[in-house]
Amino acid sequence: MTLKYHVAEHDGGYAYRLGDVWSEPYPDHETGVKAANDAARRQEVGGEPAEISYQLADGQWQTQHVDGGDRPETEVIDDNPTAA
Repeated sequence: MTLKYHVAEHDGGYAYRLGDVWSEPYPDHETGVKAANDAARRQEVGGEPAEISYQLADGQWQTQHVDGGDRPETEVIDDNPTAA
């Protein structure tokens, strides 16, 4: 599975989103793209195995064991490339 970060105009600036969740807005397109690339790169960095908890869409909490080396591939998609 590839996580896709989309960069677009949002909330008076440029932001990136993963699914339906937006980052904070950045003042210009270049900064928004850089922030998306930084976030995507961090997703690919492995770590130690751990127990994680997260909230599901229905409000329930889920806990699971994750292997620190099992990292997703990422992609940054510029939804407004002419802004560069």
